[in-house]
Amino acid sequence: MQQEIKTCQNCKQEFVIEPDDFAFYEKMKVPAPTFCPECRTIRRMSWRNERTLYHRKCDATGKDIITMFAPEQPLVVYERDYWWSDKWDQLASGRDYDFSKPFFQQFRELLEKTPLPNLANSNVVNSDYGNHNTDCKDCYLVYATLRGENLTYCSNIVGSKNSFDLLLANRSVQCYDDTKCGGLNRVFFSFDSDESVSSDFLHACKNVIDSLGCINLRNKSNCIFNKQYTKEEYVKERAKYDFGSYQALCEFRKKFSEFIKPYPRRHAFFLKSSNVVGDVIANSKNIYMGFDVILTAEDCKYIIHAGDNLQNIYDGYGIGLNFSNSYEVVDAGDSATLNRFAVFTHSCQNTNYTYACKNSKDIFGCVGLRSKQYCILNKQYSKEEYEALIPKIIAQMNETPYTDKKGRVYKYGEFFPVELSPFAYNETIAQEHYSKTKSEILEAGYRWKESDIKQYKITLQSSDLPDHIKDVSDDILNQVIGCEHGGDCNEQCMGAFKVIPSELQFYRAMNLALPRLCSNCRHYHRLRQRNPFKLWDRQCAKCGKEIKTSYSPDRPEIIYCEQCYNAEVA
Repeated sequence: MQQEIKTCQNCKQEFVIEPDDFAFYEKMKVPAPTFCPECRTIRRMSWRNERTLYHRKCDATGKDIITMFAPEQPLVVYERDYWWSDKWDQLASGRDYDFSKPFFQQFRELLEKTPLPNLANSNVVNSDYGNHNTDCKDCYLVYATLRGENLTYCSNIVGSKNSFDLLLANRSVQCYDDTKCGGLNRVFFSFDSDESVSSDFLHACKNVIDSLGCINLRNKSNCIFNKQYTKEEYVKERAKYDFGSYQALCEFRKKFSEFIKPYPRRHAFFLKSSNVVGDVIANSKNIYMGFDVILTAEDCKYIIHAGDNLQNIYDGYGIGLNFSNSYEVVDAGDSATLNRFAVFTHSCQNTNYTYACKNSKDIFGCVGLRSKQYCILNKQYSKEEYEALIPKIIAQMNETPYTDKKGRVYKYGEFFPVELSPFAYNETIAQEHYSKTKSEILEAGYRWKESDIKQYKITLQSSDLPDHIKDVSDDILNQVIGCEHGGDCNEQCMGAFKVIPSELQFYRAMNLALPRLCSNCRHYHRLRQRNPFKLWDRQCAKCGKEIKTSYSPDRPEIIYCEQCYNAEVA
């Protein structure tokens, strides 16, 4: 089959479908997409709310619960333990398929009537304020994290503990304000650095100890601004920089930003991988447009934030472990195969269009099912009835497609429309990675959620905080501090924040100034450090080799291909 150039029905830009793509779609028994890869990514992300939490009542017990579903949404939400119990009938919301109505309309109606678990957590202890977490203990405002302990204000973490304000970190201990790092111990304000100890402001460093303000260093210690010192000299020089002072910290941050400008950056981070295109890929092969694939994956395209042991998956975000032969999925996987158009679905086989389904197989258009088989719209069928009905439904989806407010057409093979998501666009990770203003969101035909009216009263403005942590009294724990942004940003600003006891203890022990931004605005600051999930064609600034990189051509950084970067830095 020949390469085909198509026009995205959403953004109207051209995109290419390669012969091996058609082979995948044929294997999955789905048509080729009508949305381009980026628009497909945004559409999936609009169905995943990671970090926006609410209080509402459990519709089964009446208890107050924390949930990712806004209380005004017409949904049935159960506390997770009750949802996993046998105290309710999963098939009670089931209905006959109505061939006079578009499938997606019927699916949304089912979504509104079927009980949903309040959060997407599994095996968490004393970690109610968080979402999409697994095997976590004593975590607060932590999201998309696996095996975390004593973490606060963190996202996308694996196997870390006793840390604050991390993004994309793994195997790290006693760390603060780090992004895209691994194997750190007492490292602060660092980016893209690994296996380092007792250092601050590292950028693209590895195996660095007792250093400050360094970039592109390997196997070094006692360095400041890449200059080597003796141990005694380092201690003396390091004492000149006091990050317990907020003013001193801000001044150093600016100085470091200027210092790293002339140093080359690697076009992408690949480790023990072959035939891969994207950024932050390890232990994998045959990956195209993969981002944050740090465990093992093979023969995948357009995947982001992936788990382990993945094979033959196209178009996924937040993919679980041991997952294969699946398409257009978000928060799905965990010993699963043949999942098509799945959200928050785990340990399932041979499914189409599912939400919050677990341990099920051979289901189509289902919500909230556990350990079921041969169901359509949550109604039970025999094997023979199921297999006879599915082709008729697919044909009806093509003959009577759903058309959204902007005229986009959804036949069989399209992921769920954004406008039918249980979340507003700005509640989801789509807003984090593809930020839009309120007017842009509404113009695109999506929902915008206004911030809830805050019930707190600010008792202390961030501008009135003591400059130095040594001057902060215990009374700070009683204060409601105004965020420096004051809600005047597009970063889900909370307007105000509090300092919790463990946080204050950490700042004091580590001699770190109090932050002036709320945890959401700090999260967006870290997000801006990482590159987008997008690639551009550029040339290596040293050898001229053609490369694909997540650094856009209009950015000022000096970009090297992997060979040139390693030759100069490693």
